[in-house]
Amino acid sequence: MHPLRMNTEKNIQSILFEKARNEPISFRDFIEIALYADDFGYYRRQQSRVGRSPDRDFYTAESLGRVFSELIVDASKKLLGTERASHSRFIEIAAEPGRSLIDRLASPSPFQSSEVIRLGDRIEVTGSVVLFANEWLDARPFHRLRFENGRWRERGVYLSDPGILKETLLETLTPPVAAQVDRLPANAPEGYELDWPLEAEECLSQLLSQDWNGLLLLFDYGKSWKALLEDCPAGTARCYQHHVQSNNLLESPGEKDITCDLCWDPLVNQLKATGCVHINLESQESFFVRRAANAAQKIVQKATTGGFNTDRQTLMELIHPAHMGQRFQALWAIREEK
Repeated sequence: MHPLRMNTEKNIQSILFEKARNEPISFRDFIEIALYADDFGYYRRQQSRVGRSPDRDFYTAESLGRVFSELIVDASKKLLGTERASHSRFIEIAAEPGRSLIDRLASPSPFQSSEVIRLGDRIEVTGSVVLFANEWLDARPFHRLRFENGRWRERGVYLSDPGILKETLLETLTPPVAAQVDRLPANAPEGYELDWPLEAEECLSQLLSQDWNGLLLLFDYGKSWKALLEDCPAGTARCYQHHVQSNNLLESPGEKDITCDLCWDPLVNQLKATGCVHINLESQESFFVRRAANAAQKIVQKATTGGFNTDRQTLMELIHPAHMGQRFQALWAIREEK
């Protein structure tokens, strides 16, 4: 554990000192500060986070470049129809600074236009669109709970006398958790921990409340509600720095990514409740094999000309079960024009 620097200069340490010195704050509020505090949060700092180089913290499917872009575009045209896609705007949500999926295409974009909404920016969408996001919802703050002495308690963070961040259990549930507490099982194994991404549900709800039609395509990692409640006794929260995974969420706030697995069930239910059709949740492997077969076939055909082929190697990494193929899922749906 590292003491926070108690200086008067405005930084993430002083923000946490101000928030947690008198009483504990929820883990959700700690994560929001660590990730999104103005100028100092992990996602607010001007730094390169994503990529394979040692100075980056993690890499995503989109880090694999043009191959991923071609697969996404091919799948979008197939799911939406080429004609409808040509009259749609391709909107990428939560792209990293300086990155754009469409800009990596080797051929002209098949969409009417494209735009990028950076992580944390306001999302306002209207008209005919393809809404694509890669690891957007898992970047939102989440609540941490623990089943203790016959009830669910929410985990929090406080500042000890030497200025060290420590964990505690809050006396009462925060309002967002209290409002949803009936969804939790009445009984669970003693000490069972749940990392609950309620804010991901709120983000999707806000997106679905807007007046748009077309394709929604979300790539991320997650589990079923049943799996979160039965198969993950230590929760799923983790952090990444320089490609090293850790469970010490309190160390070096603002300098590492903090995340947890999504819960897919409520997100699927939201799509159903708002009139979306053709709703599918499938592994990344299944999605690309079934929905982007044309682009995948072209990559494989080029690779048969002899020698090592980088594009084919990238394709295998995206779809192979031992790599990204099963670890990531694709949730997609169509919304028809009203």
